[in-house]
Amino acid sequence: MSTAEKQENGHHHSPFVHLHMHSEYSVLDGQSKIYEIIERCQKYGMRACALTDHGALFGALEFYQAARKAGIKPIIGSELYVAKNSRFDKTGRSAGASSNHFLLLCENEVGYHNLCKLSSLGYTEGFHYKPRVDFELLSKYKEGLIATSACLAGEIPQFLLNDDRDAANDSIKKFVEIYGRDNFLIEIMDHGIPEQVKVNPMLAELAEHHGLMVIATNDCHYTDKDDAVSHEALLAIQTAATLDQEDRFRFPTPEFYIRSGEEMAERFKDYPEAVTNTEKVAARCNVELKLGSHLIPSYTPPDSFTKEAYLRHLVKEGLNLRYNNVPPEEFVKRADFEVDVIVQMGFTDYFLVVWDLIAFARKNGIPVGPGRGSGAGSLVAFALQITNIDPMRYALLFERFLNPERISMPDFDLDFCYNRRGEVIEYARAKYGQQNVSQIITFGRMKARQAVRNVGRVLGMPYGEVDRIAKMISDDPALKITLAEAAKQEPELDRLIKSDPNVKRLWQLATRLEG
Repeated sequence: MSTAEKQENGHHHSPFVHLHMHSEYSVLDGQSKIYEIIERCQKYGMRACALTDHGALFGALEFYQAARKAGIKPIIGSELYVAKNSRFDKTGRSAGASSNHFLLLCENEVGYHNLCKLSSLGYTEGFHYKPRVDFELLSKYKEGLIATSACLAGEIPQFLLNDDRDAANDSIKKFVEIYGRDNFLIEIMDHGIPEQVKVNPMLAELAEHHGLMVIATNDCHYTDKDDAVSHEALLAIQTAATLDQEDRFRFPTPEFYIRSGEEMAERFKDYPEAVTNTEKVAARCNVELKLGSHLIPSYTPPDSFTKEAYLRHLVKEGLNLRYNNVPPEEFVKRADFEVDVIVQMGFTDYFLVVWDLIAFARKNGIPVGPGRGSGAGSLVAFALQITNIDPMRYALLFERFLNPERISMPDFDLDFCYNRRGEVIEYARAKYGQQNVSQIITFGRMKARQAVRNVGRVLGMPYGEVDRIAKMISDDPALKITLAEAAKQEPELDRLIKSDPNVKRLWQLATRLEG
């Protein structure tokens, strides 16, 4: 669509950028999926967008790639929890009592590394209800970051709500001392909450007094205004409450959706600069993530060997061991061919490291699985005892595992006994260096059946009824049935949704929270 057409359609570029945005990776608190955020930015003609999930950078990479693909500039950030005292002080009785919210945006790659560091330390050292950092860490890892006073749960708004102006002033001074005047921003929000009406003028005044930039943000937790209902259900799932409980955790208004630039300009007409300032901040944030490089660990062979010679030596020994010192000639040829491919593709180190980890486990009597996946097609892997299935006996193809035509990482799935896998991890750290060994996270998602069960519970529906509905949805993993498909396939289910208002409500909410 040309610019002229866009302007005719009323979707001209809006001078506003969302700098405070939560996605599904603010677990059970944010509802917008990454692709929904990106689509919404495109619809509103926004050229940049930040992702600031709670306490962590779980969604950063997915967001970065999706935004880039859509021609939108990704700004990586996080809304961290800052301990009210030291991160090691675990005496507070609730998340709110022991931490304040604090927003950080990455200006460059140094800032990205510092934010990663802060997020990790929040989990490993400061965890108490939530992952928390403290002023010591903020001061240490401050370079390359732009900080803001965050939402009503931030330290400065909290002081103002308690009518403690002096403390708010001191707090600002403390942050300015860490980040410098240009890198500490005052954030104002308007979700129609009386507390915001109270603190916004004070925040603006303080910003002027301290010479700080003010930005307008909308604390986005879901995509559309109508999503406020399903978001309430999501919060109830998080806090194990039901929707008829009066005292449950909830958001005060249905205004936490992704607003257009026009809506923001209208909302903050008393502070027009706070809206346009968001673009100035966006212009400063330029993080380039280095993607697609192969970070293969390096193996140090015994003194008299090169890496390649050591791999060939181990394979030769292994073939003798597997085939009683008389490996058939064609097997030797096949093994030579495989090693040639491995060396040519640059995976010598990879095979040596995997061999090393498995050898350590076997030598120490730690049970190891027989090897899963396409790796079983490699005779080299069999010779090195990485796998325990003879590919020659079952005519398995090496090319399914490593193909010189198609450069992709080889992938061994290694299974270690769960009681003793810690020893293997410790060995890897000791041998290859703490900084070269990392563990990765997996995310559980609410699939079709589970979404129905969770929503049924928060709606307070009888267990038997919810169970009956959930069981009408196929949970065959091969089919990956969505709720929409399930209703089409199962006439009884379709009938219930159409005829019973309770089931209809259950279905609508579950569909919105699915995945």
